[in-house]
Amino acid sequence: MSRRLGAGCDRGSVAAELALALPAVVLTILLGAGALSAAARQVSLQDAAADAARILGRGEGAGAAAGAVTAAVPGAGVASRDDGGLVCVTASVDVAIGGVLTLPMRASSCALSGGR
Repeated sequence: MSRRLGAGCDRGSVAAELALALPAVVLTILLGAGALSAAARQVSLQDAAADAARILGRGEGAGAAAGAVTAAVPGAGVASRDDGGLVCVTASVDVAIGGVLTLPMRASSCALSGGR
């Protein structure tokens, strides 16, 4: 029985290609999920900063504003300043993506002071 040149040389190539491609696919999926999670955290941070600015604008204490931010985004830091007729709040937090990469996020919002 003669054996043709190249016959059977492809045996196992699919398994080898899968072994090479699978880590890249898994890494891409994990990074994509982490990016979506970070984007959702940024939106929550922005909403919390806006809520805190409105709370300070109504004349409630800084503790209530900081509590609103940390309730929405655990671990967030809050800073506020009075800018004439505006009260501005800046909230910041570090977000870990996949346990590998840490991104600092900031969000700022202002509201009219005096509850107007």
